Amino acid sequence: MHSSFPIKTGDGRYLKRLFVDRLEDETLLINVICGVVSGVISSALANPTDVLKIRMQAQGSLFQGGMIGSFIDIYQQEGTRGLWRGVVPTAQRAAIVVGVELPVYDITKKHLILSGLMGDTIFAHFVSSFTCGLAGAIASNPVDVVRTRMMNQRAIVGSVELYKGTLDGLVKTWKSEGFFALYKGFWPNWLRLGPWNIIFFITYEQLKRLPF
Repeated sequence: MHSSFPIKTGDGRYLKRLFVDRLEDETLLINVICGVVSGVISSALANPTDVLKIRMQAQGSLFQGGMIGSFIDIYQQEGTRGLWRGVVPTAQRAAIVVGVELPVYDITKKHLILSGLMGDTIFAHFVSSFTCGLAGAIASNPVDVVRTRMMNQRAIVGSVELYKGTLDGLVKTWKSEGFFALYKGFWPNWLRLGPWNIIFFITYEQLKRLPF
């Protein structure tokens, strides 16, 4: 997920500064809009790296060649569309993840500070980042399942694609495998998102305090 997260997080913070300057002025709507816009743009730009990563993980030892050679191979066999295969669910997933994580982090931290439960401390940042990681995993996992399956589809002449789009994938998966199939890989997903968010946001908050 996070090949483009630093980009989308930075974009989201920049967009938010266009609307508000003070912590007290932040609203859930502004956080969601800024998070979604930045997430969609950055994830769409980084989509080729996601395609390559998912195929390398799926094929394991069968995958041959280096990164650049693999990009060229995908382009030669499937064209530009191959590199941006699954870009729609990828953008949708990014919009969900960032649109949930950034607002949940900001609103949780804001509530903890303004309610007097905690100060603007590392512990408050830890609780906020832990909460937003869990929320992001819950919200994004269904789209992540469909996105991964779509990216593993190769564009072969005469072949029938598994899913026509995200909604089609969600419906077919639910009907054929049940609701909980949409949450396959949830624990690994959360165990990845949780620590990453904790490290990222705590580091980010500390860097903000440096005098430069």
